[in-house]
Amino acid sequence: MSMESGIRRYADVFAASFRDAINARGLTLARLHEQLRARGNSVSMATLSYWRSGARRPEGAQSMAALGDIEQLLHLEPGSLTALLGTTNRTGPLGPNLFPLDEQELEEAVKQAFAALGAEYPDTSRELTTHSVTDVDAAGNVSYSITRSIVQSTVGTVASIPFLEMTPGISTPAPFIEAVAGGRISARYSHPNGEVHGVLFELDVPLTAPGTAMVEWSVAYPPDYPPQRETGHAVARQCRELLVWTRFHPDALPDRIEERVETPDGSKLTELSLEGRTSVHQVRRAFGPGLLGVAWSYADGADPRHLTPGT
Repeated sequence: MSMESGIRRYADVFAASFRDAINARGLTLARLHEQLRARGNSVSMATLSYWRSGARRPEGAQSMAALGDIEQLLHLEPGSLTALLGTTNRTGPLGPNLFPLDEQELEEAVKQAFAALGAEYPDTSRELTTHSVTDVDAAGNVSYSITRSIVQSTVGTVASIPFLEMTPGISTPAPFIEAVAGGRISARYSHPNGEVHGVLFELDVPLTAPGTAMVEWSVAYPPDYPPQRETGHAVARQCRELLVWTRFHPDALPDRIEERVETPDGSKLTELSLEGRTSVHQVRRAFGPGLLGVAWSYADGADPRHLTPGT
């Protein structure tokens, strides 16, 4: 089967499933378009019609973000339509590849980390979808995080990807970064300034552009690690969907939570509220380059374990 005929077959299968899902919900294409616009997704009626007929298939970051919303609106399992697309012969719009923080000295340390790990800088892979989950312990500090990501080679073949932990302005011992699935850790590095620690994540199978793979890694912290009351995830290229979920111990619910967003356009801080929950989640589509994170604090800076009701 030629590449062209293979793409045509995937488009037909996707179109049939898309039509069936719309019909099952009793929606018109116009109504689906309205619901997408209400979510801030600007995919056109003509594009939706092309997808339904099979004349075109979703490609690129904006289309994939719309497809994620469509799956929710049609009450489908996440990824059920996306999985029908097969492998596209394009990476879609890549956008700029930029260091996500406005910290020149930190970027120099990152470049040194890449070199020590044997990785090319800037990285030629990108994160298409990333879900980062952080647990906060009873003392109110970060205790563990786990990240799942769909990564893509943007050019050539990628056999390994560097993943870094950065603490700008704070020197720390090396955290415990481990591979959970999709590959193994083949090298580790800690910069002398203690602000950059990283690993080289060797993929199970090398990726040739525009191939994708699912990877998962975790980070735990040694007893002598400085208390951390902020977390987040940074991407050097635009990510189709970035989710940062921060889960607090029920005995350490913070008094103040602040969202932090850093992009080339600047920084923005926004106060958040738990609203009776024990966690906060932040979602951005077509996000990056930049950082999406959250910081939290307690009354008078106290250790929540030493607080009692009314203090």
